[in-house]
Amino acid sequence: MMKIKRTIKYDADRVQGFGREIMGVTGCEQLPSCIQCGTCSGACPLSIYMDFSPRQVMALVRADFKNEVLSSNTVWLCASCYACTVECPRQIRITDIMYALKQRAIKEHVYPRHMPIPILAKEFAKMVLSKGRITETLLVLQLFLRANWRAVLSSWRLGLGLIRTGRFVIKPERIERQAELAAMLATVNGNGNGKAKS
Repeated sequence: MMKIKRTIKYDADRVQGFGREIMGVTGCEQLPSCIQCGTCSGACPLSIYMDFSPRQVMALVRADFKNEVLSSNTVWLCASCYACTVECPRQIRITDIMYALKQRAIKEHVYPRHMPIPILAKEFAKMVLSKGRITETLLVLQLFLRANWRAVLSSWRLGLGLIRTGRFVIKPERIERQAELAAMLATVNGNGNGKAKS
C-alpha cells in the first residue's frame, strides 16, 4: 500500500472552470449529481493503491482542483473495469470521467513521469494514425525505450522465445485506405481540416 501525502487545499489552488470543462465532455455530464457516497471507491479494486480515491477525484474535479487531479496517479491506475460505474447509485459514468481526465493530462503533458501508461497511450494512437493498426512488438519496444530502457535488456529471454515461435514481428503492419481512417479520426477529434490530432 502506498503512503499518501495529504495537503490542505486552498481556494487559490483552484483553476476556475476546470470542472465545467470536464462535465462538458460526452459521458461526463452527470458528475454534478454525485452525492459523495463513496460507493465508487468501495467498488474499485485498485483504490487502495491510489493517492486519491475515485470519490475524492470526483470531488476535486467538481471543485476545480485541476492540478491535483491531473498530476495524481489515480486516473492512470484506473483499470477501466467499470465496477464504479455499475455500482454508482446516481448512474454517473465514472470510468468515462477517468478517460476524459487521462486525455486531458496527455494533452497538457501533466502526469506522473514514472507512469508508462501515458507513453503507451500516445504511442498506440500515433501508430494507429500513421499505419491504421498497431504492431505489438514495435509498440512494446517503443514503450520500453521511452519508459524504462533497462527493461528491454532484462527481457531478452522472452524476446528469444517470441522469435523462436514466430511471434516477434518487426515489419510494421498497415491497412489499406489509410487516408480514409485518418479522415474519420479527424472528424471524431473535432478537427475538420482532414488532419487528425496526435
